[in-house]
Amino acid sequence: MRIIAGCARGRRLKTRKGLETRPTADRIKEALFNILAARVVDCSFLDVFAGSGGIGIEAISRGARSCVFVEKNFLCAKIIKENLSLTGLAERAVILTMDAEAALAYLCKKAVGFNLIFFDPPYYSHELAQALQTAVPLLLPGGLVVVEHHSQDQCWYNADHWTKLREKTYGSTTLSFIVPVGFTADACLPKEEGG
Repeated sequence: MRIIAGCARGRRLKTRKGLETRPTADRIKEALFNILAARVVDCSFLDVFAGSGGIGIEAISRGARSCVFVEKNFLCAKIIKENLSLTGLAERAVILTMDAEAALAYLCKKAVGFNLIFFDPPYYSHELAQALQTAVPLLLPGGLVVVEHHSQDQCWYNADHWTKLREKTYGSTTLSFIVPVGFTADACLPKEEGG
């Protein structure tokens, strides 16, 4: 796993061995950031179910002002810290070693806000739907939520609560770009290069 673009471009990141984590493939990560484009610059980014931190670190490398990483697994959180140190981006990051629901509730109490919120839970996660609802107060005006999920899993999506702006599928993985129903958002999502 490597940083694709920005100030830390080309740096290789550590990942946890085994099947417990599923780092986002480079081609999907590149597609994601091509779609997000200028939204990333100077944004406040939240990476939930962060794993080894590849998405949030990519966001900081590409100009995000800050990133909060949420990862309950202690060993993964330790790898995020090491990756931030390797890339020299630690000053713009906070790691919450907590489960998603607890971390999101904590951030709500702190009354912080984010322009971009990225969710990459284990496939078919039972936590995702509730975590999404808990995150709604954290989304700043004009903000966007992105969910990386198995292409056949739509159980987390509730059309009464969410508006899907765009969906891109890459094999068994889908990226869904969503906002809460009634949310005023800049729905302009440029096409990724070649797509």
